[in-house]
Amino acid sequence: MRRPLFHKFSLIFGPRPPWNWLLLCFVSVSALIVLFGSSSSSAFDSVTFSIKSDIYTNYRRLKEQAASDYLELTSLSTGSSSHLKEIRLCGKEREHYVPCYNVSANLLAGFKDGEEFDRHCELTRDQEDCLVRPPRDYKTPLSWPLGGDVIWNANVKITKDQFLSSGSMTKRLMLLEENQISFHSDDGLIFDGVKEYSHQIAEMIGLSSDAEFLQAGVRTVLDIGCGFGSFGAHLLSLKLMAVCMAAYELTGSQVQLSLERGLPAIIGNFISRKLPFPSLSYDMVHCAQCGILWDKKDGMFLIEADRILKPGGYFILHGSSSSTKKGSMASPIEEFAQKICWTFIAQQEETFIWQKTIDALCYSSSKQGVIPPCRGQEDIQSSYQPLAPCIGGTASKRWIPIQNRSSKIQQDEFYDDFESSRLALRNYWSLLTPLIFSDHPKRPGDEDPLPPYNMIRNVMDMNARYGGLNAAFLEAKKSVWVMNVVPTGTHNTLPLILDQGFAGVLHDWCEPFPTYPRTYDMVHANGLLSDFISKGCSMKSLLLEMDRILRPEGWVVLSDKVGPIEKARMIATQIRWEARVIDLENGSDQRLLVCQKPFLRK
Repeated sequence: MRRPLFHKFSLIFGPRPPWNWLLLCFVSVSALIVLFGSSSSSAFDSVTFSIKSDIYTNYRRLKEQAASDYLELTSLSTGSSSHLKEIRLCGKEREHYVPCYNVSANLLAGFKDGEEFDRHCELTRDQEDCLVRPPRDYKTPLSWPLGGDVIWNANVKITKDQFLSSGSMTKRLMLLEENQISFHSDDGLIFDGVKEYSHQIAEMIGLSSDAEFLQAGVRTVLDIGCGFGSFGAHLLSLKLMAVCMAAYELTGSQVQLSLERGLPAIIGNFISRKLPFPSLSYDMVHCAQCGILWDKKDGMFLIEADRILKPGGYFILHGSSSSTKKGSMASPIEEFAQKICWTFIAQQEETFIWQKTIDALCYSSSKQGVIPPCRGQEDIQSSYQPLAPCIGGTASKRWIPIQNRSSKIQQDEFYDDFESSRLALRNYWSLLTPLIFSDHPKRPGDEDPLPPYNMIRNVMDMNARYGGLNAAFLEAKKSVWVMNVVPTGTHNTLPLILDQGFAGVLHDWCEPFPTYPRTYDMVHANGLLSDFISKGCSMKSLLLEMDRILRPEGWVVLSDKVGPIEKARMIATQIRWEARVIDLENGSDQRLLVCQKPFLRK
């Protein structure tokens, strides 16, 4: 008779041990194996990675994979993912969808006199969640800088008829081919276009050439009704920050085309509300046939232009206007310009230039006919508030003529933000580099390839703080620009960001951002999720908005506490992003969520 195995065990080692004793032995041996295995692994890692100081370089290690797997197993065990399912794609009619700009709904709601073209988010909040898909023939944009001059015409909403109906200047600067639109913005290709126009403006304000704009204090330009961005592209080549701003358009959008070219742009208009900028934001406001009737509404639009213009800054008006005739110094605009203390300095053909006063006392209410200064803290959150018939910024510490200011910011908080952003950027780039540079396999630490291989151009920092990430990009000589967004309700650091010569806006992230779909290559947010949850807004809506504004194969980088990051990761699964959670440091509750948006068509 054959004896069982446990009987042989008892013959050799004595009486059979109880089952709980065996279980204890098994657990103890397993624990020892894990302990020694972990120790040896840690020792090996310390040798292998000792030459790398970056905190993200070991993100592929088993330890962080285990942490990610643990979070996933935890969520599965609690049943939190059992109800998750992928969010469907929107219909074809929403390929170029911009929330808050529904002219038909606005008319039905009673908006008129131009306000139907304004931003009304309250009418679009209850729409069903879906992912805005790209057009059928959408293609990944060409790498910068080539992508600045050549775009795929299927990526934007413009037809051949719309192109043919555009002005003569547009035809000189654009070439519509079978599947591409080319922009002739190189200096050698224009004989009577943008370069000469820019040089003319420089001469009119007393400079020998437009290369002297920076020395004259002109660093930031708001280009209203910017056409297809060629003037802004030229200013960017001169190291100026030119932001295109134009009204929402159903077709042929100036903002969409500019962003597709990799140029800074945002939807905005002069109708009934203030722009999402604080007072004293820009050195130059430019309008070339922008369609705004500046003398209407008792000059309220000119007052708003004055509000965002820095002392000593320039207002440039180009093109025929019903209220400004060549040689007519008694036009309604000129009369009102005197009331807001602007000085008319030059005219050449259809180009008129005024300069804002540097004397804040000019707006004294005792002076007959002059528009009085605003009282109180009118600039704490000026975003989308009603237009006001008073002059803003006169009591600000930032009332400094553009010709006299220093380029240095002295706040300690800025330096802290910059130092942390500089370290973070180096590590972000190490994480993303093997994938964002096409045709150039690259290991972390190698030098970036020269253009045209850079696939990231448009970057949005959703919680910009002091603009540290933007400054870090500049120091690293990355050929990107950053839209610095300061959330409303937080410490308003936007004036400091703009004073550095960066682009930026105020925005409430409980609402959609004023841009077209697929207009950013990378979206970054540090600490935004925690603040967002405290507001009681929907995180799913926030991530869906990120997906809408992100181009296919674009990147999302979110840094926050483990709770909000894990919640965002679960939603990222529904949105179909490829997502990875990275543990930043031992003992820290901070996590990094790195996601890539896939190329979805159906």
